[in-house]
Amino acid sequence: MIFRQLFEPLSSTYTYLLGCEETGQAVLIDPVILSIERDLDELARHGLQLAFTLDTHIHADHITAALELRQKLGSRIAGPAFDQLPCTDVGVEEGKPFMVGSLTLSPLHTPGHTDGHFSYLLGDRVFTGDALLIDGCGRTDFQNGDADALFHSVREKLFALPDECVVYPGHDYQQRRVTSIGQEKQRNPRLGMDKSLPEFREIMASLGLAYPSFIDHAVPGNRLCGVCPPDLPESLTKYCAQMTKSQQG
Repeated sequence: MIFRQLFEPLSSTYTYLLGCEETGQAVLIDPVILSIERDLDELARHGLQLAFTLDTHIHADHITAALELRQKLGSRIAGPAFDQLPCTDVGVEEGKPFMVGSLTLSPLHTPGHTDGHFSYLLGDRVFTGDALLIDGCGRTDFQNGDADALFHSVREKLFALPDECVVYPGHDYQQRRVTSIGQEKQRNPRLGMDKSLPEFREIMASLGLAYPSFIDHAVPGNRLCGVCPPDLPESLTKYCAQMTKSQQG
């Protein structure tokens, strides 16, 4: 398998490129519209054809590149069937393997950050989006978020995976790239195994996070699989401008 972890610094988003060496087909998990040229370069460098884009959820902090990549490359748009987006070509569901060439991803419905959030298991690694971060988790105070649901998603589905399973998160804000199920079970300050559900509820209720600056534009744009709103304030236009360079890991 060809694998690349790619970082977009404006929204601190990780995009994952998975390529099948046998067929040359590839999937991009959580692509960002800002970084399309970077992703096109990666595909060309490895001689891959983009078969699918695959989002973990409807994002609130960036615009997905799914629609523009479909227009440029003819790739198909995949995402959680739960969200019932008319613009998707394939709706992923738990219990139904998602195939890209010889690669088989197992979708896991992990609601809590959003009600339609999915994680994707591939062999000994799992792509957790915003459900499980390194020493943290996504917030639960918008998009039908639910602290109880997130607690159960992580404890009953993600923490049920082997301890050595490698966790690739959707974001990190401290220049970290990877963790493991065992590590998060031991030391995650919100969801580690020493935390009870009432404690987690209290932690999430007391975060005091500011209202996301881009959410009112990102969510409707992402419900259309990646449309930059025409009425963006000047201060937010950077979220929809394409960039050619980004930190990569």
